[in-house]
Amino acid sequence: VQLVESGGGMVQPGGSLRLSCIGSGFTFSTSAMSWVRTKPGQSPEWVSGINGDGGYIHYAASVKGRFTTSRDNAKATLYLQMTSLKSEDTADYYCNVRLGTAVHWGQGTPVTVSS
Repeated sequence: VQLVESGGGMVQPGGSLRLSCIGSGFTFSTSAMSWVRTKPGQSPEWVSGINGDGGYIHYAASVKGRFTTSRDNAKATLYLQMTSLKSEDTADYYCNVRLGTAVHWGQGTPVTVSS
């Protein structure tokens, strides 16, 4: 199982970024996936989850209305469109997938929101 995130970077408050997560080594199209972020000195924060066909998507209250999760199963890619970014969104962002009892993570991509 491999998950590779990309798309992070530095952006000004109010800006936008789109993160991508390419999955391989498992049946992407039937696997629910999540976005999680970590900030220095804090516990990981769940951001969003999506089921295999994209029909059910849930968001943390802190990002609802600003972030949009989607997936392209033909490309085995998960997306996180982030808009109206705030300084408190600064974090390392990870995608993950639970397969049986194991949770697999990507390497993460950093997002910095700063003026």
